[in-house]
Order: sequence, then C-alpha cells, then structure tokens
Amino acid sequence: MRGVLNFAEGDAAPVLKDGEPAKSVALLGNIGSSIWPAFERWRDLPMNKGLRNPLDTWSKTVIAPVAQDFGATAYFPSDPPWQPFQQWAMRAEGLQASPLGILIHPQYGLWHGYRGALGFGRALPASTPVIQSHPCDRCFDKPCLSSCPANAVLVSGFQIAPCRTHLTMPQGQAGCMSVGCLARNACPVGAKYGYMPAQLRFHMAALSL
Repeated sequence: MRGVLNFAEGDAAPVLKDGEPAKSVALLGNIGSSIWPAFERWRDLPMNKGLRNPLDTWSKTVIAPVAQDFGATAYFPSDPPWQPFQQWAMRAEGLQASPLGILIHPQYGLWHGYRGALGFGRALPASTPVIQSHPCDRCFDKPCLSSCPANAVLVSGFQIAPCRTHLTMPQGQAGCMSVGCLARNACPVGAKYGYMPAQLRFHMAALSL
C-alpha cells in the first residue's frame, strides 16, 4: 500500500465497474526491489516464459484477486483508459517530479513505482503526504545532471530524444542499458533502495528504442 486518495466534488474520479465514480483509490506498488524476487519466480515458470509484457501481467495476476476480495475496481498503468497515476501519487503522498521526470520520494528516492490501484465507492482514511519540501531543492550538487552521458537531464526537464539516441549507440548499450540509467543511479536520495542489477537490466531492455 503506497497511499490513499479521496476524490472531492468535481474531481475527475475514475469509473468503478458498476459505472459509478470512485470515491477513493488506494495505490499499490513497490519500494526498491521488494517485488523482484516474487516476480522472477513467477516469470520463470514454464507457463509464463516468453510473455510480451511479463511485469504488467504479473501485476494484474497479483492485484486482480485482491480487488475482487475487497469489492474494489482494479486500475493499471498499462491499461486504457489511462489513469493519472502520477497525479494520484502526488496528491496521496505529496511527491514531486525529479529532473528525470520520475517522482522522487524523500526516503526511497527514485527507487519506487506504482503497479496498480484499487478504486472504492466509499471514502477511505486518506494517507498523509510524506514530504513538505522537494528533496531536489535540498540537493546542491545535483549529480543526476552531470552523470547523464547524453546531457538529457536538465533542471528544466528531461529531454527524451538525446536519451533515446544515446541508448542506441555502443556507449549507451555498454553503459545505461547494462547497468541502468546512470543519472538515476547517481541520485543520492534513497540510494540504498536501488534496484537489483537484474531488475535494472529488465527495465532498460523494456524500452522501445
């Protein structure tokens, strides 16, 4: 459980399976590599080998039964209609975007994610935002900017085109594609929660270059 958000009158709330607007959503996700061992065991089962989007499929396999048990509607970042997961997280946890575009958590840094959400037709006890100030504002060295070999990470925002071009080149294949985004790895916030090497390679390999 990552956070709970209640919708106010006039909010663009997601639709529940009964057609009514949700009153609240509970965000579900990972902290560091918390999900990775279970996912790897599932992915290595003979019936699951060769799946096109294994992590999305695993997330649905795990979360859908939970939604059914609680009488909730499950939402997933991979499924249309695309739900505003980042906006939900910003409201529920008080997070803000880093220069890489990833929401940064004051404890977990850039090493967390959202795998799904449960929608309810009633309000739930809302979570308290975890931060009052932006961690990046307290980071004076900002190694994420200087560590990007493609100069794609700027204070003004992340530049997709130079990043994608770099990743297709030999130096990109030997660098970020092998060990994970160098700029992300350089962030000092929550460094101890960094993803396992196999998880880093998995996410980089999933990029459509």
